[in-house]
Amino acid sequence: MFDTLSDRLANTFKGLRGKGRLSEADIDAAAREIRIALLEADVALPVVRSFIANVKERARGEEVSKALNPGQQVLKIVNDELVTILGGETRRLRFAKTAPTVIMLAGLQGAGKTTLAGKLGLWLKGQGHAPLLVACDLQRPNAVNQLSVVAERAGVAVYAPQPGNGVGDPVQVAKDSVEYARTKQYDIVVVDTAGRLGIDAELMQQAADIRDAVSPDEILFVVDAMIGQDAVNTAEAFRDGVGFDGVVLSKLDGDARGGAALSIAHVTGKQIMFASNGEKLDEFDAFHPDRMAGRILDMGDMLTLIEQAEKTFSQAEAEKMAAKLAKGPKEFTLDDFLAQMEQVRKMGSISKLLGMLPGMGQIKDQINNIDERDVDRMAAIIKSMTPAERHDPTIINGSRRARIAKGSGAEVSAVKSLVERFFDARKMMSRMAQGGGMPGMPGMGGGPGRQKKQVKQAKGKRKSGNPMKRKEEEAAAAARREQGPQAIEPAAGGNPFGLPAGGQDGGDFDLPDEFKKFMK
Repeated sequence: MFDTLSDRLANTFKGLRGKGRLSEADIDAAAREIRIALLEADVALPVVRSFIANVKERARGEEVSKALNPGQQVLKIVNDELVTILGGETRRLRFAKTAPTVIMLAGLQGAGKTTLAGKLGLWLKGQGHAPLLVACDLQRPNAVNQLSVVAERAGVAVYAPQPGNGVGDPVQVAKDSVEYARTKQYDIVVVDTAGRLGIDAELMQQAADIRDAVSPDEILFVVDAMIGQDAVNTAEAFRDGVGFDGVVLSKLDGDARGGAALSIAHVTGKQIMFASNGEKLDEFDAFHPDRMAGRILDMGDMLTLIEQAEKTFSQAEAEKMAAKLAKGPKEFTLDDFLAQMEQVRKMGSISKLLGMLPGMGQIKDQINNIDERDVDRMAAIIKSMTPAERHDPTIINGSRRARIAKGSGAEVSAVKSLVERFFDARKMMSRMAQGGGMPGMPGMGGGPGRQKKQVKQAKGKRKSGNPMKRKEEEAAAAARREQGPQAIEPAAGGNPFGLPAGGQDGGDFDLPDEFKKFMK
């Protein structure tokens, strides 16, 4: 969604990079480019004006004029201002002192409230809660059935006493659900309300009646991130008519310009609390303004990546694998390799995972072209091998490759390539596990900084391996020792220290006493 904005901002900062000092013209030109980028991203005009004014004021201040790298300092200022308009600090859910906590979802029809109710239920379940989804959208055809299906997929309970399709009183259902949750020991109630195609009095009145009936602890306004500036207008109307405590952005993975996401928190004064960035139920998480700003500016989102890894990977399994790799490369088998790939696949889309790394915006076209099914093809090849082949891939010869390819539906070249890649990965992982660092990285244990050969100390003149020649050398050395220091071969035109054979007149030079002992 923010690709275009990210590209424009990246080009702007590229022009500032390397400048030792920023002039007024440089600051004005950069501000102009940032303004165009924000307007093209469909950010609300009042937000753009406030953003640019703050950036220019800070860019002309001492924090930039006295900075060692003004370009990077301006980037930091833009990052700080982006975090500010996105809401500042992360907003957490408020829970009731006495269960159950009631969360009410409101918004227009088509914003994705029902699906988001399932995502929120799954997220709350992962946080250790026992949520109950309540079907209060009794107007839209099959809305109750949809919520029941979503709840089943999420593995959470649903309260749907009315069939819907125009039948039933949503206010009464909402009121009864709180008592039902209290009886059945559910600590959170998520109320899915009806939406409309536009702002109207009936929608507002029904939402207000449900609010008065259940006294929700949180009212979350669900907004489609793809509808542009109309999302801001709708949010303002809901804020004035019903009131809400936080915003949830749905469809953040779309290809719209994303200006609503950058505008809504600043315009309404209500923070974005959650964001949905995919169709799957687990593609939903708390909204962190600082992390989103980092993604927009192509600085990555390592914290989210680490959190996803911690959810997926077992600490005990990781330690077991590290111990195995530390013993040597051969301890790591194709079975282990397959297990690692499947763990990574559980973290989600590989393209999205790579997109969280800093600087990946420069190769986003290659990332977007990644075939997610490659992992499945590799798994099929490995599973077509015998246990002996998975344990020791070195025994895989031509005939075995042909059999594996036929069993997995792959080309023989694909089997060969997989085995070669496995050997490279095993070597690198083993090196890292043993503290060697990344291969080819100087100073990280893998490059010349680690592998530099130590210069051996001289141990004197080497002796010849030929017995006759060695005997001659030993005899010559004994003769020189008998003749004393004078027999040592002098430097050209002088003694061993490069001085003339005698003193300045050629005959009265004598070595100092402290040097004579080295000549014996």
